[in-house]
Amino acid sequence: MSEASAEISGKKSGGAPRKPNRWGVGTLSIIQLVLLLFVLGGLNYLSSFHYVRKDLSRDGNYTLSNSTRRYLESEAIQQRDKPVKWIMAFRRSSPFYERVRALAEDYTRLSGGKIELEILDPLRSPDRTQQVTAAYDISLVRDLLLIDARTDESAVTAQEQGGTRALNPNVKIVVADEMLVHTTYQGQRRPTGFKGEDLLTARLVEAIEGRPRKMLFLSDKSRIDAEGEESSWKSLEENLRLQNIQLTAMELAGMKDIPEDAEGIALVAPRYDFTDEEIAVLERYWQRPRAALLVLLKANETPAKLRAFLRTNGVTPQRDRVIAREGGRIVTHARGTYTYGVDFLSDLALQSAMFNGATSSLEVREGAEDLMTRKITPFGLIRAAEGFWGETKFGEGDPVFDPAEDSKPPLYLAASVTRGDESSDATANETSRMIVVANTDFLDPTRQRTENVDFLASSVNWLVGRKSLTGTGPRSIGTYMLPLLDSQVQFINRANLFFMPAALLIVGAFVWSSRRA
Repeated sequence: MSEASAEISGKKSGGAPRKPNRWGVGTLSIIQLVLLLFVLGGLNYLSSFHYVRKDLSRDGNYTLSNSTRRYLESEAIQQRDKPVKWIMAFRRSSPFYERVRALAEDYTRLSGGKIELEILDPLRSPDRTQQVTAAYDISLVRDLLLIDARTDESAVTAQEQGGTRALNPNVKIVVADEMLVHTTYQGQRRPTGFKGEDLLTARLVEAIEGRPRKMLFLSDKSRIDAEGEESSWKSLEENLRLQNIQLTAMELAGMKDIPEDAEGIALVAPRYDFTDEEIAVLERYWQRPRAALLVLLKANETPAKLRAFLRTNGVTPQRDRVIAREGGRIVTHARGTYTYGVDFLSDLALQSAMFNGATSSLEVREGAEDLMTRKITPFGLIRAAEGFWGETKFGEGDPVFDPAEDSKPPLYLAASVTRGDESSDATANETSRMIVVANTDFLDPTRQRTENVDFLASSVNWLVGRKSLTGTGPRSIGTYMLPLLDSQVQFINRANLFFMPAALLIVGAFVWSSRRA
């Protein structure tokens, strides 16, 4: 019998098996382990450059708004030769340290390297803290974020006429306390929200532009509530300030021409009519290149000469009140939908809109030939919802739609007007623009809605030729208090300190006992 046959017969008869080659198995295991580490290292290396960031918070609190993202991708940021420098001087013990750090890192990432972020803890890095305080002549006793958008080696501070020192216009500071929204409850002032993105984007725009855009507020023609911190004037001023637009009060009476440095004009709730000289000043301004008019009308109170001026440009405020009848009751809060096809309202297109308070309707002559020959293009921005009509006899008994007297659909609550050829890149920056809204009550902070704020911000940025900041804006993040009884707090403490460790100890003992058995 041959040796091979004997070996086979030995295996079949249950002979002793051959001993495994331990060196070969060990070598193979080491090779597999090295290959596994190589693959994991390669995946980690690739993921550090190619990754997708996902915000899993319920309201997307860690995702920058569309308007901020557009601005970071705009020419104002991307065409800079020198990156914008951010110094986040926050103590790690600060309650908003992680949130501000996440926001700042998001700005840096989306800017494509055009924003350089330095995170500085004044308590842990005293030497670097002294360097920053000496370079910028500031004190770091409070948590703050410094934005340096200088494009040259100009001085950080300059001496003003009064002898005081002021920061360079391209250097801005965001203090942590300013990011908090406070409300007074039972005599106590408590933080109820966080608006970090609002201020960071506003200060970034201010630092890059160096000076605020100037918009004239015609104070002698406008009738708007300006008393108190919660007034409509304060609300309008604050919303425009966040867009780096300074609202400057000025009287139209006696003015020969609108100053050249004015980026636009705001006319809010005009009640008294214009004189022939005043309307001529407004006409001359409208004929300029890059003129900008923000006209907010109180319902059914448009002066005759202003109404004629608007009508010649394709938008006619109608003498009515937009209402509807639903389920036997009268609805006086006008609802509508943002129209499709408007660039600066693309984020709001086809979404619902609501204006609280009194609203009149606008007749918008879209596509009228006489206007097209004059290169005037009116366009409806908010179309009233189905079922609404313009009641011309509101307050005189039970209103019922009368097609012979009342304004019939389609009705518009807001409209835009452009004068010039906006479709051409060569002339788009020379066009004049106007926004007309037939409601002023939406400025009241107690009646203000989020979509109204976005609409106003996008409109004024479009007026001043800053499309990169249009779209849905940042959201204020709310803070909530969870009321707990003392007994509930004691139970949570016991669960964390005793019950959970005891449960883990029991599970570990069970696993250990099973393995020994």
